Amino acid sequence: MKIFLTGSEGFIGSHLTEKLVRNNHELTCLVQYNSFNSWGWLEKIDKKVKKNINVITGDIRDDNLINKTIKKFDIIINLAALIGIPYSYRAPKSYFDTNVNGILNILNASKISNVRKIIHTSTSEVYGTAKYIPIDEKHPLSAQSPYAASKIAADQLALSYQRSFGLPVSILRPFNTFGPRQSARAIIPTIITQINKKNNLKLGSLHPTRDLTFIEDTTDAFLASIISNKGIGEVVNVGSGFEISIKQLAHKIAKIMGIKISIKKEPSRVRPKNSEVDRLCASIKKANKIYKWKPKFASKKGFETGLKKTIDWFLNSKNSIAYKSSIFND
Repeated sequence: MKIFLTGSEGFIGSHLTEKLVRNNHELTCLVQYNSFNSWGWLEKIDKKVKKNINVITGDIRDDNLINKTIKKFDIIINLAALIGIPYSYRAPKSYFDTNVNGILNILNASKISNVRKIIHTSTSEVYGTAKYIPIDEKHPLSAQSPYAASKIAADQLALSYQRSFGLPVSILRPFNTFGPRQSARAIIPTIITQINKKNNLKLGSLHPTRDLTFIEDTTDAFLASIISNKGIGEVVNVGSGFEISIKQLAHKIAKIMGIKISIKKEPSRVRPKNSEVDRLCASIKKANKIYKWKPKFASKKGFETGLKKTIDWFLNSKNSIAYKSSIFND
């Protein structure tokens, strides 16, 4: 199939690029324009994959570009987004400009195309602190940060176009994907890189729990949605169903790395009281029902396998050189 992928140069996008090409899809990648002419993580992917993709540099906020580009594809996957909660406190308008206007441009352009499916990417942050566990797709939405608010708005906009115009919109809602190439500001890379430099960890709140999903499982879920005719007008969680606290996570990583640690709670890393999402753990029954998808790295054993793969990648100096791990952007 002919597929158009936004956000392809990022963490999930680069892994999904590799998976799509290896599954013989014809892929066009939108990469954020920059003065360095950099393709982000696409620079580091397998050379055989790289030579089989078509790259367009531009901006998802550019409606002229999206209108011109989107007409010739069977599947559109939207991964382009500003991510990260801390920066959304400082620059909320930027998040809405990209996260909401970006999907709006895709939706408007798709009204005059013959696209078979539009897969829009959500986030578990839209649920806020869990009111019950496991969190299914009927769980109330609660914007506890400007980032979460922008993603709720984007999700609802996409669903409104499905209801109003019959666009073939499907939403995947990943829970805290982790793995090689993940952003340095995410919790697992933060812990790994700090432990690798010294034994004293500086973290934010230690009590919140997260459902951490290995990248291979997340990209498998996208692939399952692509090849299925089901899921139109639906939101589908993508998670592991395995819950762990930040404190437990830090000690587990340290144990795998063979290093004893002490943890210091640093105020600058703590979210505002009412903004902290205290608990997340996914129900993935719907993903299995609609897409026949199940995570391979679920349960304690599967999670540890994914962690080891991630740690090994970050401890390779050829990979970690791309990160400025000593800088904390609050």
